[in-house]
Parts: sequence; C-alpha cells; structure tokens
Amino acid sequence: MKSTFKNILHSPRFMVGFIIFVIMLLTVLIYPYFVPRDPLLSLGKGFLAPGTYFSVYDANNAPMYRVELPEAAANRLQSDLPESDRKLILDFLKAKGADTTGLNTSNEGIEALLEAWSANYDEADVKKSKYDGFSTQAKRRALSRLDTKLKSFASGVSMNVTRGDEEGAEATKVSGADFARVDQVANTISLPLGTDNFGRDTLTELVKATGVSLLIGLIAGTVATLLGLTVGLLAGYMGGIVDDILMFIANIFTVIPGFVLLILIYYSVGQEARGVVTCALVIGLTSWVWTARSVRSQVISLRNRDHVNLSKLSGHSLPRIVTTDILPYIASYVVMAFILQVSSGILAEAQLSLLGLGPKTTDVPTLGLMMNWAKLFGAYTSSNAWWAYFPVILVIALTSFSLNLMNTGLDQVFNPTLRD
Repeated sequence: MKSTFKNILHSPRFMVGFIIFVIMLLTVLIYPYFVPRDPLLSLGKGFLAPGTYFSVYDANNAPMYRVELPEAAANRLQSDLPESDRKLILDFLKAKGADTTGLNTSNEGIEALLEAWSANYDEADVKKSKYDGFSTQAKRRALSRLDTKLKSFASGVSMNVTRGDEEGAEATKVSGADFARVDQVANTISLPLGTDNFGRDTLTELVKATGVSLLIGLIAGTVATLLGLTVGLLAGYMGGIVDDILMFIANIFTVIPGFVLLILIYYSVGQEARGVVTCALVIGLTSWVWTARSVRSQVISLRNRDHVNLSKLSGHSLPRIVTTDILPYIASYVVMAFILQVSSGILAEAQLSLLGLGPKTTDVPTLGLMMNWAKLFGAYTSSNAWWAYFPVILVIALTSFSLNLMNTGLDQVFNPTLRD
C-alpha cells in the first residue's frame, strides 16, 4: 500500500491534475470568506466591463490632490476622442480639399489632426458650401457637435461640483490635474471579471457556480459509481439468471443514448423540482452502465481464482467474498471510474443547463447556467462581453482536464503496460 501511494505521488500527470483540482477546490472554499457577497445579487444593469468602480457622488467629498502627470492631457484626449470622431475629422478635411498629407487617426497623429481641424473648420462655411458627404443637416450637426467637444478640450477640462451637505454647500472647480485616492472614496467596488447580463459580480458568481457544479459532479459520480459497482459485482460473480437480468437492464440503458435519456427524464421533472441534488441524482442514475459493464468483466476474470474458490470452500458468505476477495483487486479501477464519472457529471450538467434544462435559476448558479445566460443575452455576439462566458469555459475545461489528468496518472500507476 505504501509503495502504491508512493508511485501515485511520483506520477507527474496525477500530481499536475491533483494540484489544479485542489487549487480550484480551495478557491471555492476560501473565496466566500473574503467576499461574502450573494452571488445572485444584482449590482448594476447589464454587462459591466472588468475594472474598479467608484461612486462619483462620494468622490466629490473625497480629499483632492494635485498631481501633475505629463501624459494626463494626452491620455484624456485619446480616451475621449474615439476612432469614429477621428475618422469624421479626416473625412471632412478630405471633402473640403485640405492638405491631408501625413494625417492619420492614430494616437500619435491626434495633435496634427486637431491643428488641421482648427485651421479648416468654420460652421458658417460648412452650412453654405455643403461639401460632398456633408450636405445633409444630420451630417452638419454631427460636425457642429464634434467642434463643440474639441473646443472644450482646447479650453482645458474643468467642471463645477458641490461639496458638503445641502445647507453648507460649497461650489468649487475641478480641473484636469485634480486627483482623488480611490481608497478614500466612500463607496468603491472591484469587479475583476465585470458583471453578467443581470448586473451580478461575475467572479463571485463563477466561484459559487464552480462549487455547485463540483458538488453535482461528486454526487452524480458517487451515485453512478456505487450503482455500477453493485450491478457489476453481482452480475459478474453470480452469473446465470442474475447476470442475464442485470445485463438486460443495462442493455436497455445502452440502446437509448445516455444524454437523450437524461434529457427525457429531466424534462419530465418540473422546473420547481429541479434542484441541485435532483440534477445530480438524475445524471448519476443515467450514467452507471459503462461502469457496471467494466466491473462485471473484471469480476468474471477474478471469480474463479484460487483465493476466491478457497473462500467458497471455507463457507464464507457472498458479501464477505465480494468485499474481501474481489473488491480489493478492482479498487484501483473503481477509483478511476469514479474520477471519470465526476468529470462526466460536471459536463452533463453544463450541457443540460445550456439547453435550458438545468437547476432552478433562482436558487444557485452553475457553470452551465452561466453559459446559458451568456447565450440568451448576447454575450457572444451583440454585447461582446467576453468576461461573461470565456472564464466559464476556461473553468469547465480546467476541471475536466485536471480530473482526466488524474485518471491518466492513476492508470499509468496501476496498469504496468502503460508505464514508461
């Protein structure tokens, strides 16, 4: 036993998979103590990009500091002047016939582009001349709005704010060189993965969903492994009519594709009854067949061994023969089957939830439900909110990868033909 355990610890594949799985498990267990926020609590409206958000209202009452950053004005201008505005400037200059040699819409070319605009734009001239491409009123208004924006840049960024309560309010001006420390703003929140379509913290939701999906996988894997082990041991050892009956039942499950059977059974369960445990049990009860068949084949090769026949002659009971003379010889295979069943359970839940058949959406999040929400609300397409689905895909892939890596490592340890 000690030698086997030592070989397992010296298996690189098993250890890599085990470390990845343990890191994910520790994150699921420890994260809620640092961020006890309800994962289904809405913090905003719609998809919010990853970043740190602070209350603008409370920022007005935070201490101000004057910080001279040489790049501040340029960075502000580059941020406030999007590519569409820069292209509009260049198109106007070309339509007017101005010299646009060397002008471009890159960040480095903004200064030259604005100088050319200042030298060539005249609102009265635009209304009178109606240059090609800018003859409609909508186009001329767009140029006018752009000119107003650019003039505000040129005059320096400043704004009037009111500090203090309503009675003792004090009006002051905030310039572009005024900064506030984020940790001194009363209300701030960091969202490393932004929010989902419901405005919920994606990271907190993802950690909770990972824990729930792992729980579903563990329950489903346990049910499938125990059921498959029991059927396989009885069918393989007893043989005869018992073997025929049990394999007939297994064949029925085999004829119908497992996932189709899973959908049919789970769909028949009402939405209100689709809890986490229900989901795990249904997955486990529909995925035991291959474990039972594999265990049966292993037991058939063991039931006529000398030590088993000796136990029979000694009058030992069936449970004792199975548990002491057969089960220890297939224990390693049972452990590997359990690991694969857990991985299959997690993937099955993700598939069910992606089809809209997962656990109740009002109870707890799962990895599959997060994928379903991202699909329904256009995170893949219209919103381009990669943070709402890509981390979920990554977690599912890492979980499945770590479990399969552990299984491969154990297979190398227990199967001499696969050892290097």
